[in-house]
Amino acid sequence: DSEAMSTCKKARAEGICVVTLDRLSSLPPEIKGNILSLLNVEEAVRTCTLSSTWRDAWANMPKISLRDGNFARTKFVTLVDMVLSLHKGTIEECHISGNKNYHDEFGRWMLMLSRKSPRSVIIKLNSGPMYRIPSCLFSLGDLKSLRLKNCIISLPRVFQGFKSLTYLSLSFFSSTDRDIQNLISFCPELTYLRLTSFEGIKCLNIQSPTLEDLLVDGYFEDINLDAPNLEEAILSLDLKAKSYQFVPIPHDKESHVKQSLGSLSDIEMLLVGGFFMKVSYYLLQHYYGLLLPSN
Repeated sequence: DSEAMSTCKKARAEGICVVTLDRLSSLPPEIKGNILSLLNVEEAVRTCTLSSTWRDAWANMPKISLRDGNFARTKFVTLVDMVLSLHKGTIEECHISGNKNYHDEFGRWMLMLSRKSPRSVIIKLNSGPMYRIPSCLFSLGDLKSLRLKNCIISLPRVFQGFKSLTYLSLSFFSSTDRDIQNLISFCPELTYLRLTSFEGIKCLNIQSPTLEDLLVDGYFEDINLDAPNLEEAILSLDLKAKSYQFVPIPHDKESHVKQSLGSLSDIEMLLVGGFFMKVSYYLLQHYYGLLLPSN
């Protein structure tokens, strides 16, 4: 009797599994893709062995996260190439990060990614010299969020701007005054901006009528800030700038600092730090009546 009961329980469990599998298999491709987005990419790809109905389900995943982790370099390169080349639908969000060197493959990956019209892109490749962002990435018209790390920003001459971009974060990057100014200015919907650990920029020009949240922490000589709707700002000058920023410059007519800080009449939160304090101390006291330490 006990053996018969055990057999019945087993059959019942197998029946439930079959029914559940059938129900999942009959789901629309986009729903399967959403389910698989909860897995890492390698696990999602393996579901192609479940049945014929799951063979291409991973190719409709709206969110893709590719991180090298414990992967051998060659295996990770193969995985990224396969996912970006065989993915069928639109990629809502793509995250590629790693600590190994992928300079030989980077341009190819960015070209394949640009053909998928992603809405959100996160690229954090930390190994080796900075990666030069290819022009194809600046042609993504539907991009809403862009996060880049360890890169060189050089805008193509035909750059038309990111018309839908609301979030921009650049860290450990190199660029020029003109390129950063144009990149920000050509994003008419930008509300959230992060610029940290950068080089090559002397006067940081930030002109954005929609900007609400700003963080700047880097190496620059001057800042020209025109953001009438700014609500929160954190400004910090890198320690490397101490050689020429030790002397406060509230009366320097050529500097944009006084004009920029004085124009933030509607801001709700303003934090300044690093050697930027040497520049802004007297200005903040004058405009906002803040009692700040003198050192």
